[in-house]
This record gives sequence, structure tokens and C-alpha cells, in this order.
Amino acid sequence: MTAMRHKDFAALVTLAALWGASFLLIRIAVPAFGPIGLMAGRVLVSALLLAIGLRVTGRRPLGLRANARHLLVLGLVNAALPFTLVAASELHLNASLAAVLIATSPLFSALLSARAGQERIDRRRAAGLLLGVMGVAVLVGWSPMALTVTTILCIAATLAAAASYAYAGEYTARHLSSMPSPTIAFGQQLGAAAWLVGPALVSPPSAPISSSALWALFGLAALCTSAAYLLYFHLIARIGPMRTNSVTYLIPLFGILWGALFLGEPMTPQMLLGLGLILSSVLQVNAVRLPFRRPRASAITLAGAGATECTN
Repeated sequence: MTAMRHKDFAALVTLAALWGASFLLIRIAVPAFGPIGLMAGRVLVSALLLAIGLRVTGRRPLGLRANARHLLVLGLVNAALPFTLVAASELHLNASLAAVLIATSPLFSALLSARAGQERIDRRRAAGLLLGVMGVAVLVGWSPMALTVTTILCIAATLAAAASYAYAGEYTARHLSSMPSPTIAFGQQLGAAAWLVGPALVSPPSAPISSSALWALFGLAALCTSAAYLLYFHLIARIGPMRTNSVTYLIPLFGILWGALFLGEPMTPQMLLGLGLILSSVLQVNAVRLPFRRPRASAITLAGAGATECTN
């Protein structure tokens, strides 16, 4: 198993920070817009921003019509369905717990990749996945929320969203790997809008929308969708769907951090223990070579002879 390059790992962490913030923004905005209305607004604004970006950079979204069916499916499984499930769950779950539950996505992704024969789960990767499961179990087991019927249904909805994200990564690698990342990101939002706009028009918000909810919607669309999906599809092309989906191990770190900073949600020692296990699992699954790691003797010998080695 080859090690991930430092710049790819940095992109993975940035993606986790953006998607971790999405749980905070959803928690702020979903009571005002409702789950479907909020997500319809999210994908529409994101599609508009991506279209502007393509035009400014002089890129044409080639292949949209030829891949319309695949983009419609991707819009469902990577946006419309999981977005709405998470938003509906956050009417009752706090942002931190929702972010933690999405960390199960790499488990579904690993199973899908192994079944398709795309990536082998060796002992090191299996140990890393198990470590991630332990971290999630620690976090959920010490959650401050009571496990009512409503809470259990919301947890199930979030887990279904995690499975949908995992399938979307495999679907992208299988059917859309030849398309540029900006085109896939734009096409996905159009596909998601096709699923969401109609239902959103049937049930519009019944009360005036606050400025904080509007700003949360814009941040959700601009940063957590447009910018994040450009990174996401770039990483799938660079490091594969299984490694890219391991970003969801890092999302709880940022989900809990943003929730504690901006919503006053609890950050307990048990949460930090669970996050430590999860972060360790990310390094294990991706075989990341840390920048401060001692160089091998062979590398030192080459450097002394005038050769250089670029690892990132």
C-alpha cells in the first residue's frame, strides 16, 4: 500500500474542516428553512457559484449532456438524499453527534471497494478501520443525548446518509472518473436540484427567514458544497474513493470543535479520547508519512550524492 503524499493529506484535512462546518451551519439554518428547503437552496446557490467560477476561469462544462444520467444518480446519492437525511436528523441531534455518525462512511466504502475488487483490505488497513469504529463507539456511547425513539430514528437516518456517501464515491470512480472535477461538482448540484426543487416548492418555509439562517445557507453552499466538492472529486481522482471517504473520520474532530466554539455544545474528555482514536485510524488507513519522520538511510545516502527526493 503506497503512502499518501503530504499535499493530498493536507487537502483531506481541509475537506474535513469544511464538511465539519456544514453540520454547524445546518443546525443553525434547518429550523427556519426545513430539511428539503434548506438543501434545495444549498444546491441551487452552489450550482450558481460553480457556474460563475467555470465562466470566469474560461472552462466549459463539457460532457454534461452525455453524462446526464450518471450526474442525476450522483446528485441523488451524493447530495440530495444524504443532505436531506442529515438536515432532518439535525432537527433533533446536535451538530457534533451528526458529524460523528458520518464517520461510519469509510466502513461502507471499504466493504464496497473490497466487493468490487478495487482495493484490498490488508491487515494494516483493517486495523485502522477497526480503530475508527472504536473511536466512533466511544463518542456515541458517551453522548450527552438521551436515546429516545426519535433520536434512534435520526441516528439511523444519518447512518443511511453515510452509506449513501460511500456508494457515491464508488459510483464517481466507476462512471465519471474521466470528467474534470469542476464539471462533476457542477453537474452533481444540477442533478441534486432536479430531485429537490420540486418538493421544496410544495412546502416553502412558513415563517420569515432570519439573517443568520440566510448567512448559514450561503456559507453552506459556497464553502461546504462548492469549494468542498471541488476538493472531494479532485481527491477521488488522486487517491481513490476509499481513501477519500476516510475524510469522514476527521469530520467529527471539526464538527465537535465548531459545535463547541459556536453553539456551546459539550466537549468532554470522552469526546477527545474518541477523536484521538479516530485520528489515529486515519493515519493508519492512509499510511501517511508524517513530515517529521526520520528519513531512511538510503534517502540520506542519495541526498549526500546530490540526488533529491520529493515526497509531496
